[in-house]
Amino acid sequence: MIRVVMADDHAIVREGLKRIIASAPDFQVVGEAADGTEVLRLARELDFDLLVLDLSMPGRSGMELIKLVKAEKPRVRILVLSMHQESQYAVRAIKSGASGYLTKESAPALLEQALRKIAQGGAWVSADVAQQLALAAMPGGEAAAAPHESLSTREFEVFRLLVSGLSVTDIAHRLSLSVKTVSSHKANLMHKLGVDNAADLVRYAMRHGLEE
Repeated sequence: MIRVVMADDHAIVREGLKRIIASAPDFQVVGEAADGTEVLRLARELDFDLLVLDLSMPGRSGMELIKLVKAEKPRVRILVLSMHQESQYAVRAIKSGASGYLTKESAPALLEQALRKIAQGGAWVSADVAQQLALAAMPGGEAAAAPHESLSTREFEVFRLLVSGLSVTDIAHRLSLSVKTVSSHKANLMHKLGVDNAADLVRYAMRHGLEE
């Protein structure tokens, strides 16, 4: 039996995913989480094989959460299930430790197939993402990357939250960081992206398909 934990802050989404998984007799949902804190608690308390993880949840979320779960349970395989454009987020998720990336739009048709592939030790990414990973691994491959690709995991998360409309104070609370730390990340990421204000930051996100 392949034991699965579902992590999404929308109960209706979790229920829909559970129904898909229930159709496969060798899969069993053993836990559910609605935020990053619950994910980490389950990672410490439960024995499971696969984690289906939404990138955008309250509390700890995103790429940092992938790394934290892998630190707790290195053998657990993670399938990121996200509303975000695959081309902008999948490579970063894979580099953070996920084994696959699936958009919520395609989940009804592909979830079982993706989970089975990952459970068998494989990876689930599109051809475009595989190509991006291969190019990044080649000598000089990172040089041609867009400016936001140079952001650290934390800077990228702060960037995403700023673009979604959160203030520095809101972000500090959500990520359990000090306002000073978030402000520092904001200054660094704006310098790397070559923007001077919040409006330019949003325009950059829209230009690169990174808006929420």
